[in-house]
Amino acid sequence: MRHAANTTTDHNKIQRWVEERKGVPSVVRATHQAEGSGLLRIDFPELEPDEGLEEIDWQEFFKIFDTRNLAFLYQESTTAGKESSFCKFVNRD
Repeated sequence: MRHAANTTTDHNKIQRWVEERKGVPSVVRATHQAEGSGLLRIDFPELEPDEGLEEIDWQEFFKIFDTRNLAFLYQESTTAGKESSFCKFVNRD
């Protein structure tokens, strides 16, 4: 069942999933005061760009990800069988 949600903390798997969907690692602009701060998001500029997000590099993204003890919840495909861009960040616990 490929439309079920999966969870991972594997940096390579997360980066690959995001880049395959032309997403970019981002933070909520209003929460990003310094490197290593901010609420993480994945922006999909080709689908629906979000002006409230600021793109960051993968190094900073994973620094925040690990410091906040997050896991990546994602879906490979929709129930209709199309590639899914559903994802969110959850606590590892």
